[in-house]
Amino acid sequence: MDSSASRSDADLLAISAKIVVAGGFGVGKTTFVGSVSEVPPLSNEAWMTEAGAGVDELVPPGTKSTTTVAMDFGRITLREDLLLYLFGTPGQARFWFLWDDLSRGALGAVVLVDTSRIDQSFAAINYFENDSELPFIVAVNQFEGTPVHDLEEVRDALALSPDIPLVTCDARDPKSAVATLQELVSHTLSLAVVSGPGREFASLS
Repeated sequence: MDSSASRSDADLLAISAKIVVAGGFGVGKTTFVGSVSEVPPLSNEAWMTEAGAGVDELVPPGTKSTTTVAMDFGRITLREDLLLYLFGTPGQARFWFLWDDLSRGALGAVVLVDTSRIDQSFAAINYFENDSELPFIVAVNQFEGTPVHDLEEVRDALALSPDIPLVTCDARDPKSAVATLQELVSHTLSLAVVSGPGREFASLS
């Protein structure tokens, strides 16, 4: 049998799924998508300038000079038969109107949290708890210089429901980010969710 034909047949059997990576401004969404993407990630970023003062959120000086104004995009083969397309949401409040479009047809969402700026996470969690039917998990982005908290303390601070998985990750570390995506897929499958354009995901286990 021709190996190229065999490879083509295998590709046809692969399932593709859309994943949303959400969270507040500056929590690490662009970094998360970029760390795992198998293709050069697409990032619609713009420089933060004085013109945005009073409109955009502020971060400590020297920590962030750009902001996502549309979305981040990347792709990863999580398994031989499962291809994930990652869509990172913009964190600035003035771009939240894009969240509905980015979430449409998705399998699930990862909400990133920075415990040093935990207030930035409330709007994202509220969106997926109350304004969306997408399954989601919450991932605490732990990296050098951020405070380390017990996850149950973080759950209480976020008023997060007990049935929502809460994990830690390092958005810069590909292995950690992949583990977070695997946790999301497992959670979604545990809910027997059917999602995506014409695809059934309940049979992925």
